[in-house]
Amino acid sequence: MPRVAIVVHPLAPLRADSYWLRALAECWIESGIRVGVVSDPKARIKADLAILHVDLTVVPRDYLACVRRCAVTVNGAVADISKRVISTHLLRRQDRYEGLVIVKTNRNCAGLPEVRVANNGWKKHQRGASDQEARDYYNNELELHIARRDRYGSEQGFGDYRVFDSISEVPDAVWSDSELVVERFLPERSKGFYCIRTWLFFGDQDRHAMFYSHDPVIKSHNVVDFERLSEVPDELRQIRRKLKFDFGKFDYTMVDGRPVLFDANRTPTIGDFPKERYLPMAQSLASGIGAFLKNPPALEPRPPASPVPAGEGGAEDA
Repeated sequence: MPRVAIVVHPLAPLRADSYWLRALAECWIESGIRVGVVSDPKARIKADLAILHVDLTVVPRDYLACVRRCAVTVNGAVADISKRVISTHLLRRQDRYEGLVIVKTNRNCAGLPEVRVANNGWKKHQRGASDQEARDYYNNELELHIARRDRYGSEQGFGDYRVFDSISEVPDAVWSDSELVVERFLPERSKGFYCIRTWLFFGDQDRHAMFYSHDPVIKSHNVVDFERLSEVPDELRQIRRKLKFDFGKFDYTMVDGRPVLFDANRTPTIGDFPKERYLPMAQSLASGIGAFLKNPPALEPRPPASPVPAGEGGAEDA
C-alpha cells in the first residue's frame, strides 16, 4: 500500500478539530494508505508522497528541504503565501486610486498562526523543553499583534480588517508598517448581499461555493447563506498553476467578469461544522490523492485503523 508523509511544524500539529488535511488523512487510513506525520525537518522521509503542511505564512527552508527529499510532493513549491506574493491589487501610498481600500496584514490570517507557534514555543520553554529564544519570539510576536490592534481599531475590527473610503484616509502608521498592506477593496454583490467565493481543492478534486453576508468583510461568523457553485473560472485555475498549489483554498470575488483572488491558504481549516457535514466532502477531496500516486487504492471504508499521529516527536515512517 502507498505511504504518505505529512510534514508539519512541531509547534503547529495536525489537529483533529481544525484542519482539512487531518480529515483527508483519516479517509486515506480507512482505505489502507499508510499515513504518518513528520515534525522533525532533519528526518529522512520514507514515503511515496510527502505533503507540506506547515501552518506559517513563510515556510522555513529546512521544512521545504525536508518535503522535497521525497520524489513526489504536494505543495512542495508553495513557500510563501504572504499578501505581497499572492495579491495583484496592492496599492502604494503614491498611487492614484479612486475607490474603497482595505488594510490587511501581509501575513496569512492576521499573523495569528505565527503567534500560536510562538505561544506553543513559550509553553515548552516553561516546561523546560526550549530556551530563552522561545520566550523572546513569543513576546515579540504578541507585542506586535497587540500594538497593531490598538493602533488600527478594536480587536474585532483589526481581525476582520479595516475598510476605508479612500486611499487618503489610510493612517500614516499603516504605510510605515512593513507587516501591513493596502489593497483595492473589490467586493462582489448579489441579491442585496456581499458575497465571496471559495475554491477548496486537493489534486483534481474540489469544492466550490459562494457565501453571503450583510458585512463587506466576510468571515465564517457573519455568513447568512451559501450556495454550491459548479464551474471554476479558467483564469483562477491558471492562477493556481502559477502559484503551484496542489492543495488549498482560494477566496475570491468576480468583478467585471474576472476573478479577484484575496487569499490563498495551503493549510485550510474546516470551521465549526459537525463531522457528519464535512465527512462526505472530505471523502470526495481525499480521492484527489490519485493525481499523485501511481497505483492509488479505491477509497472505500475499511475497519478503523490507528489514528494519525498529531505531530509529536520526530520522524515517523509513513
